[in-house]
Amino acid sequence: MLKKNRSAPNSAVIPVLYYPDVPEAVAWLTTALPFTERLRNSQDRRQLLHGNGAIIVAKPGAHANAAPSTLQSPAAHSVTLRVTGIDELFGRAKAAGARVLAEPADHMYGERQCSFLDPWGHPWTLSETIFDSDPADWGGELLIE
Repeated sequence: MLKKNRSAPNSAVIPVLYYPDVPEAVAWLTTALPFTERLRNSQDRRQLLHGNGAIIVAKPGAHANAAPSTLQSPAAHSVTLRVTGIDELFGRAKAAGARVLAEPADHMYGERQCSFLDPWGHPWTLSETIFDSDPADWGGELLIE
């Protein structure tokens, strides 16, 4: 069990996504996607929540010991959000300027998914469970349940 710290999200994995203008990116992410702003560390670093997950939005090189990964292109990663109401959220993202990569579609592994790039080129996938799928039915192998 994680210890409580009001300065850190209560999530075991917290990706850091780099954007040139943090307040502008946070405004887009909280409008187009189901994120809620949790903490404003500064103009260059914010914490966002979605369900039991969290991300940090930060300006590249905002501190002296910034990781080399801050120099990577936005496409060096992709983030998947498990959601409900995927069609409505996809519409919100499109209306907010997302570039569509894949329209919402149902998949054999029990998820309805769509993909897009945010205005800064970060790839996002929205995924909504539509049925419980046994991975063995589509060639997967469940190792831990």
